[in-house]
Amino acid sequence: MENSKELRSWLDEMALSHPLVIAGPCSAETEEQVLRIAHELKDTDVNYYRAGIWKPRTRPGNFEGVGAIGLKWLKKVKEETGLKTATEVANKTHVDLALEHDVDLLWIGARSTVSPFIIQEIADALEGTDKIVLVKNPVNPDLSLWLGAVERLHKAGIKKLGVIHRGFSTYEKTKYRNIPEWQLAIELQTRFPDLPLINDPSHITGKRDMIFDVSQTALDLNFDGLMIETHHDPDNAWSDAAQQVTPQKLVQIMKDLRIRKETDEETEYKNSLSNCRAQIDILDNQLIETLGKRMKVADQIGELKKQRNVAVLQTNRWNAILGKMILEGESKGLSEEFVLKMFKAIHQESINHQEKIVNAAKAEVVQK
Repeated sequence: MENSKELRSWLDEMALSHPLVIAGPCSAETEEQVLRIAHELKDTDVNYYRAGIWKPRTRPGNFEGVGAIGLKWLKKVKEETGLKTATEVANKTHVDLALEHDVDLLWIGARSTVSPFIIQEIADALEGTDKIVLVKNPVNPDLSLWLGAVERLHKAGIKKLGVIHRGFSTYEKTKYRNIPEWQLAIELQTRFPDLPLINDPSHITGKRDMIFDVSQTALDLNFDGLMIETHHDPDNAWSDAAQQVTPQKLVQIMKDLRIRKETDEETEYKNSLSNCRAQIDILDNQLIETLGKRMKVADQIGELKKQRNVAVLQTNRWNAILGKMILEGESKGLSEEFVLKMFKAIHQESINHQEKIVNAAKAEVVQK
């Protein structure tokens, strides 16, 4: 698959004055709930009304969706509000039922994207469809796997394609439910600049109070739209309650977001500059997070040295690290002078951490 302006023709034809917005409840729960939220989202910036009909959960026993009956409710949404509809499909049966009920937009979830077998089954079932099909990133940060899923759908003759960035699973505890790994989305955007890219701040954050900030970052990085989970009573939602916002809050988020429009050369320059700065901000935050993790390891080393009464400064180890990092830096276009200054500062901070631990132990001995 090669990049082409035709990849985004379905989005361009909508001629939107704002980012594409896909919103609605994480799960369809009842007919009343589905219709109530839809009516509250009618006449807003929402372009597609989403609702999970089948909900694959990490572990059995949780609510796993109402099933095919929910598709009838989505059909009523379209009839009563005029909103186009969207849902997730994970196999051929889901596809057949969604097409039968005239769902306008289908997306493939992160758990499905990891399996070429599942993707191929879905691609075969969708072959030649004129529906919009979006692919969420796989749970692990693998760009080839993500693009491979899109390519299988493209090979099946599906013209209206796009991707959804919902973040990546990690064993580490972070402020995100799924860490964004923005650089991966940026690389995808660089390779396929015309492939519509949608951000899912609900699944990235897992917390409704973080949705605005992640949405703004996505728009600063030239994402084409947002998928935001919306519920009239989020605290009592049957799934993912903490990450859903009310329709009123969604409207406010869309009002508050700064949306750039390319209208002339000066604006395009400012937008490009803003995009680059957004990338730098993301990388700077990653640097600070990595340095924080490094100092925690330095603390562990300090504890070990304290137990064995070993000197904090190990000159041979330091020289070996420095030589290796200078060579690594050169391969990345960094000057020797810069690498020396940076690692001397990092090394000094590590020594400070370890000395604090060792000296605290000495103070305890003196007091005794």
